[in-house]
Amino acid sequence: MTYRVGIDIGGTFTDFVLLNDDHGDICVHKRLTTPEDPAIAVLAGLDQLLQEAQVSVSSIQSIIHGSTLVTNAVIERKGATVGMLVTNGFIDVLDIALEQRYDLYQLDIRYPTPLVSRDQRREINERIRYDGSIEIELDVDEVRRMVDELLSRHPIEAFAVCLLQSFINPDHENKIRGLIETHYPGVFVSTSASVLPYAREYERWTSTVINAFTQPLVDRYLSNIEQGLKRRGLQGSLYIMTSSGGTVTPATARRFPVRMLESGPAAGVLMSAHHGRKLSMLDVLSFDMGGTTAKGAIVRSGEPRRVYEIEIARIHESRKGSGLPVRVPVIDMIEIGAGGGSIAEVDDRNLIRVGPRSAGASPGPACYGLGGSHPTLTDANLVLGYYDPAFFLGGEMQLDTPAAEAAIRDNIAAPLGLDLARAAWGIHEIINEDVARAFRVHASEIGFDYRQSTMIAFGGSGPGHALRIARKMRIPRVILPTASGVMSALGMLVSPLSFQIAQSQNVLLDDIDQPAFCKTFSLLEGEASQFLVEAGVRFSDIRVIRRLDLRYFGQGHEIEVTLPTGEDIASVFPSLPKLFASQYAEIFSLSYLNEPLEIVNWKVEV
Repeated sequence: MTYRVGIDIGGTFTDFVLLNDDHGDICVHKRLTTPEDPAIAVLAGLDQLLQEAQVSVSSIQSIIHGSTLVTNAVIERKGATVGMLVTNGFIDVLDIALEQRYDLYQLDIRYPTPLVSRDQRREINERIRYDGSIEIELDVDEVRRMVDELLSRHPIEAFAVCLLQSFINPDHENKIRGLIETHYPGVFVSTSASVLPYAREYERWTSTVINAFTQPLVDRYLSNIEQGLKRRGLQGSLYIMTSSGGTVTPATARRFPVRMLESGPAAGVLMSAHHGRKLSMLDVLSFDMGGTTAKGAIVRSGEPRRVYEIEIARIHESRKGSGLPVRVPVIDMIEIGAGGGSIAEVDDRNLIRVGPRSAGASPGPACYGLGGSHPTLTDANLVLGYYDPAFFLGGEMQLDTPAAEAAIRDNIAAPLGLDLARAAWGIHEIINEDVARAFRVHASEIGFDYRQSTMIAFGGSGPGHALRIARKMRIPRVILPTASGVMSALGMLVSPLSFQIAQSQNVLLDDIDQPAFCKTFSLLEGEASQFLVEAGVRFSDIRVIRRLDLRYFGQGHEIEVTLPTGEDIASVFPSLPKLFASQYAEIFSLSYLNEPLEIVNWKVEV
């Protein structure tokens, strides 16, 4: 018999699912995350899972692993010391950002501090024009002096190389990469042309900096996991979940750790879509609430909505623009600071506030008996009778009801003059309203009517809140799947090997002919397919999905159009205006068919 394992590291718990590929049987396990070294919980939990299932490591065909490691490293600023090399005159791009106020009425507005301080950046006298031609040649000797200077003054572990127009011509960035890899072995290098070959410097450079910031961390973490699995005799493959809903090899994850942002939650959305298709319910609200955060996503026509931008490390959780923008393929999700470990407190207005602070896995909610004293959502749900104190984690963990009652009574009920039940209900209901409000806003932003859809709720805390949230939103159906507490780990077992690549290349549709159009896609398809070939996939088994970011000439932003699959790319070219007009009309209820079209970004998924 052959088996596969899905492992999802969350902020509070690490989840495991063992799948028997021959019979479809599953075995699940859950244990507290070890924040100081997540690999400890992963390896210990895997040992216990296999022991309970009486399965040997040699029977494991593959392990698929998702983690919030990269996200947490950026939020907590616990990554590598990064040196940055930029085009002369552009040293302050990270500080200038987008020059947009995310809150017009806040006088003391704050923005996230760049991950690379100004004294760790250096300007290089080089320049590439908008068309890719070279205006100022790169001086390799100057680059080496800059690198030597940074390494002598700072404990640099990784470099982010971010030059103008490198997405058109990466020659200078590639030369710098080659120099650093040759003369400074052991130092990591991320170039913006390889991480994100997109126009718009700020987004491209922040994505590259985050990639460099997390590269050494991810490399060490994956090495620990690989060594631990090797010691246990694993002969199967290890794959890493990405934010787009696909899996990649550890080698690819080491090269592009920025693609691991929100990799665990993405798997849960994939599983929601899978359940929806099996039940012929193609419009789904995926609701995942764990111990630290809640995630929401919308599935339309059986497929999750994917976007090419995510924002992390926000100064204000609900304010778009207050964080660091990252341009990577990602399943579109909203995040609410609401989970089982969310701490409840009385604010200055004498109102109950829940989150975004979390008790996490250590010390955890008061009822865990691990030293936590703050009242949390888990404590409230226990007091309300939603949890069985003797059957938490399948009976492996006993919950302390008196400790939960004392935490709520002392910190919430007594200050507000409420009885214990009303205080606990207030905590519970505030979270329900926060999640419902976030879902309503997200649905309105993308034009989705959720009133005829189905909510699929999962995660350790999701099922306990789903019904109340659905009633508030007038959603007619709620589904609580089997193994809902570990559904993200289960979702990893339905995620395919996949890689997405994109490139900015602005051209008017009237100015490009069919052969040039096909050649551009062919080059991207070859580059993307190579990642799957390296993972052992036969070239003949690779399926290609092509997308374009199009806009009417003169517009500032574009919309994504997915090209028909199964058709020759040459035959699709003449129908692009109609495809765009249909997509544009769906979003804006109008279209201007006589306006010239401009291709902005070319995208390929394999």
